[in-house]
Amino acid sequence: MIYSGFKDLTLSKLGFGAMRLPLLEDGKTIDRGAVKEMVDYAMEHGINYFDTAFPYHAGLSEVVLGEALKSWPRESWYLADKFPGHQHHLAFTPEEVFTQQMEKCGVEYFDFYLLHNVCENSLGYYLDPSKGYVDYFLEQRRLGRIKHLGFSSHADLDALQTFLDSPYGAEMEFCQIQLNYLDWTLQKAKEKCDIISSHGLPIWVMEPVRGGRLAALGDAADASLKALRPDESVPAWAFRWLQSVPGVTVILSGMSSLEQMADNVRSFEAERPLSQAEEAALMDAVAPLRSRVPCTACRYCCDGCPMELDIPMLISAYNDLSLGFNFTPMMRIEALPEDKRPSACLACGACAEICPQGIPIPDILAGLTEKYESMPKWSDICRQRAEEAARLSKK
Repeated sequence: MIYSGFKDLTLSKLGFGAMRLPLLEDGKTIDRGAVKEMVDYAMEHGINYFDTAFPYHAGLSEVVLGEALKSWPRESWYLADKFPGHQHHLAFTPEEVFTQQMEKCGVEYFDFYLLHNVCENSLGYYLDPSKGYVDYFLEQRRLGRIKHLGFSSHADLDALQTFLDSPYGAEMEFCQIQLNYLDWTLQKAKEKCDIISSHGLPIWVMEPVRGGRLAALGDAADASLKALRPDESVPAWAFRWLQSVPGVTVILSGMSSLEQMADNVRSFEAERPLSQAEEAALMDAVAPLRSRVPCTACRYCCDGCPMELDIPMLISAYNDLSLGFNFTPMMRIEALPEDKRPSACLACGACAEICPQGIPIPDILAGLTEKYESMPKWSDICRQRAEEAARLSKK
């Protein structure tokens, strides 16, 4: 197992993310036996970092993961949990959530604790001193019930910079972002890494294979990668790419089976960074996923828009959602006022007339509106998770 140093700790480079635990045949109930088997395999093969969160599996991820870890000495593993401040429409206090989480996980402290998804939708709540979100957790860190405090984020550059520049941002010890070779440019992950590193923080990675989207790139692309590295799987390429990104300390993988875990562990037995030729081949293999509207963000289109829409941002969201549902662009659109969303486009054509790339912008925004309205909204997902957790807690 490859390890990373963090302060006085030695962390496995590969972390076990508990958002996509194995399920029984009903597709809803966590397979506790399979989780225990996976946790034991992880520990036996050097993984010592485990990550869960309040809303995962309707609140049961914390319970099942805590149960599976109990048979191992407490000092042999590190547990991370998160405060759901991004679900600000729900009625709870930090103390209520934190107390429940320790009870559910069966621990007296968390090695790592995160403010969950500091983004455009939640930034004002996290930064509001009257909410007491961050102040409560700073006190828990002082009391030793949190050893290290950080945050996760799907925010774009401005919101990420705003939080890190704030007094609360200065208290953070690490930052967890969505990072993979596709989102390096698609979601400006490179620029996010630069911002995080400029604040002296190490980087934790989530969605290294983009929810499985990068686990299979298509028959031809998969075959081309297999020819270069016959002994490695397609997902392994995502991990090899990440192993060369400066500042990356922990890479979380939401593994759903023992087979996935075994394959991922093999990718972290030793560092085998991609050569320049291999990275070029990887970019060629993923090129079909990068086929998108060629916006250069020159912003000429914004000058003449009567609705003052942020057209480059909306085109970026269109490109992202063209690959399927993803939290980041959905949350960004939902955070916009109604008159700044793609549906506000008047289809006047002023933007298209001035676009140097000849992009039919009104058509793209109409397509984005259709995609956005057909996909689940972040607020609805949060509400459904809360209702499911409340239902299960009454059983």
